[in-house]
Amino acid sequence: MRFPNAVQRDPAIEKWFDAQPAALGTVARYWFGLMRECDPGVKEILHDGHPTACLGEAAFAYVNAFSSHVNVGFFRGADLPDPKRMLEGGGRFMRHVKVKPGQEIDDEALRKLIAAACSDMQQRLGAGD
Repeated sequence: MRFPNAVQRDPAIEKWFDAQPAALGTVARYWFGLMRECDPGVKEILHDGHPTACLGEAAFAYVNAFSSHVNVGFFRGADLPDPKRMLEGGGRFMRHVKVKPGQEIDDEALRKLIAAACSDMQQRLGAGD
């Protein structure tokens, strides 16, 4: 997915975090912050009502809040290495990890998924994909 209107920092995304119930907003802000840090070229946009991280204009990851959890999602998640089997979803490309406030999660494994999604998109863009 490409978003030519993605920007370096979108103030609407901070408003989105603030509009979530406190625990969910905190979880979403944390994981989206790691997406922002994975490459100096990361841009962002609110897509379908949730924060989306892009390399240039190519989306690679997002967060979305639901009633009791946050999805940390990956646009090309089906292609990511997932040795801890954290990814959920059965679509052709997209996968996500459900993160519930107060519930333990393998932080290192999810960080690796974010890094892998970023790296995967860097390679795709380098290959002209």
